[in-house]
Amino acid sequence: MSAAAVAPAPHLPVLIEEVIAGLCVQSGETHVDGTFGAGGYTRALLAAGAGRVIAFDRDPDAIADGPSLVPDAVAEGRLTLIQERFSQMDKALEDRDLAPVDGVTLDIGVSSMQLDRAERGFAFSKDGPLDMRMSQAGESAADFLNHAEETEIARVIKDYGEEPRARKVASAIVAARPLNRTAELAAVVRKSLGYYQGMKSDPATRTFQAIRIHLNAELDELEAGLVAAERVLRPGGRLAVVTFHSLEDRIVKRFLKSRSGATPAGSRHRPMAASGPTPSFEKVAKPVSPSDAELATNPRARSARLRTAVRTDAPAWDQLKGSAR
Repeated sequence: MSAAAVAPAPHLPVLIEEVIAGLCVQSGETHVDGTFGAGGYTRALLAAGAGRVIAFDRDPDAIADGPSLVPDAVAEGRLTLIQERFSQMDKALEDRDLAPVDGVTLDIGVSSMQLDRAERGFAFSKDGPLDMRMSQAGESAADFLNHAEETEIARVIKDYGEEPRARKVASAIVAARPLNRTAELAAVVRKSLGYYQGMKSDPATRTFQAIRIHLNAELDELEAGLVAAERVLRPGGRLAVVTFHSLEDRIVKRFLKSRSGATPAGSRHRPMAASGPTPSFEKVAKPVSPSDAELATNPRARSARLRTAVRTDAPAWDQLKGSAR
């Protein structure tokens, strides 16, 4: 069955046809869906012929909803759901004697289910508590904004939201404390940046993104997740990563460039560096963006980029260095 024949999902997985094509799913293979969410990629993997999918998600709601989203696969033992960060997939698979695997798929960032549930506090389009915690544990957005130093709030908004007026936004947030609702935060940010109806994009977007990334340590998670994927993929195994903004895509691009041995040539000003470990990835494809047809049906896909690569038979680089996480 082709990926196009997958049953409708409550939320649309981005670049689904391109992901399945990049993974070259073969009958009976074992694949990891590192970001289960609403199960869209998992369903597509199973429909494309995967014999087993091991799905990870740090969000307890996603794992709890999983059996109802993909009931047949759960009943048949073709789907294993694990509540864990995808950065820990190597340890989780090894503990269950499930490694190596034939493919790993990662869809980075917040899920549609999290965005659409006002009580999770991820979106400013629906008022809800300032939460934004993917795992539903630890420091919330309200905790951070109401107690952090102004300089720290400004740093987070600048570094993770790429907001050029981060200091102004941070100052407005501190002056408006306490903040406990998403609508309150959005109003403060908009006022500080001069929002008006008809603006091309809502200025609150960058601040919400930044706080979410900070609270969930998303960039650190991505870096560690790529290393974990390198560890668990068998020779010839495929990696597919979908990102949604430049910070994420830059991490994936640099990782695959480094691991595939695509280092810059030397010059008379900067001699070529000594050769490093044997490349652990090859066939690194050019990034793929959504088609106009997909954007017409799923506007959330507009900033998505897909990068894929194939695992070589070389050892994982961090294992060569003897490091352990």
